[in-house]
Amino acid sequence: VQLQASGGGLVQAGGSLRLSCAASRIIGSINRMGWYRQAPGKQRELVATVIRSGPTTYADSVRGRFTISKDSSKNSWYLQMNSLKPEDTAVYYCNAALISGILHWGQGTLVTVSS
Repeated sequence: VQLQASGGGLVQAGGSLRLSCAASRIIGSINRMGWYRQAPGKQRELVATVIRSGPTTYADSVRGRFTISKDSSKNSWYLQMNSLKPEDTAVYYCNAALISGILHWGQGTLVTVSS
């Protein structure tokens, strides 16, 4: 599965961005779709996930500000990020976990939040 992430950019604190991840395979074959991020000098961390049946999970640091969603008709999932903070600055990666357990990663998209 090839994943193409997009939507990153530079935004002021308090602003919003919407990230998109387009999959080369129908997402019905993907068990879990997610977003991770990696800030400079830090480990990659989970931001949000959504599973095929719909339930979502969020990191405590983004809950209430970020929303993950999927659109099966477009083989895509999204991360709506509101009330952005400078500490949200990172490279954001989309991730797909297939039913087989194999993981795939997108190339990353940079989000920079200025104070």
